[in-house]
Amino acid sequence: MWSRQLIIICTALSFVISAEGLIEVFGYKRRDVNITCHYDEGYQTYEKYLCKNNCDYSDVLITTTQKNKGKYSITDNIKIRVVTVTISDLQSRDAGKYWCGITVWGPDLYTEVKLHIKEDRCCNNVNKIQSIEEGSVTISCPYDSQSVDKLKFLCRGNRPSTCLQQAVITSSNTQNGRFRLSDDRKSTIFTVTISSLTLEDSGSYLCGVQRNSGFDDFSAVELEVKDSLHQTSSADQVTSQPPSHNPDVSLFYILPAVFALLLILTFVLLLVLKYKSRIKQVDGVNSNVLNSDDSNVEMRINDIYNLQEDAVYMNSSTPNMLNHDDNDIYNNIL
Repeated sequence: MWSRQLIIICTALSFVISAEGLIEVFGYKRRDVNITCHYDEGYQTYEKYLCKNNCDYSDVLITTTQKNKGKYSITDNIKIRVVTVTISDLQSRDAGKYWCGITVWGPDLYTEVKLHIKEDRCCNNVNKIQSIEEGSVTISCPYDSQSVDKLKFLCRGNRPSTCLQQAVITSSNTQNGRFRLSDDRKSTIFTVTISSLTLEDSGSYLCGVQRNSGFDDFSAVELEVKDSLHQTSSADQVTSQPPSHNPDVSLFYILPAVFALLLILTFVLLLVLKYKSRIKQVDGVNSNVLNSDDSNVEMRINDIYNLQEDAVYMNSSTPNMLNHDDNDIYNNIL
């Protein structure tokens, strides 16, 4: 083991100077990650292991003779000469430097591994879009100019760690049932159109761009599919009903209108009453005229008698006035 510790220090210095053997691995918290290391021909039967930090005896995490140890498991595919170590339930403390080692006579062989870990969620900004049932919607996913030739994909949910494996459509297969992907490389935007929408299509989606190294790039979308009947009734309700969110403004406009309407109604009512009154007066006059036809002569005779009596009285008191106007009064009555 002393020789192993010595060769570790020398090998680590060589990797710092030349990063040709460096393997970078990217994982998400509370998820699993695979560390894959290749080895040369002739080492198929040798023991392989994974260690951390300076790779002291206490830093060895698992060997091929153990298969499983805690959160670590290891497999060795001798046909393709690849050893794979799986670390489950990743935590922040799991990030850092590791070594893939091969136990040989003399100094062991090592390959440096750097593990990066971040939260399994996306994203701070979410693009919210709406559509109606049985309609269609287009989700726009921008990407940078360096990702023109990269694989694009869309998945449901908001977990980047499983997005590519659960993708509903990718740029390598642009049509998948109701999903269709189109990539505009000039504007660096790929779009996914979903047709014949159902209420179950509502939810979170991730637009993804695969990276050869590093974490894949993602942008988040929240889709809301509304019931078509509910949407129609809501639109009719908005059209037919006045806004009621500000009662002060509504009263400001309604009260003067009501007052003006009452004045108009009052004026019209007065005109109607006046018109009816005039009609009654005219009808009364006509009725009096009609009813007086039969007794017209009798009334005139009575008037003559009354005038004669007055004339006699006036003659006794004012003889000159009676003599002067008697004939005129008589003529007027007749």
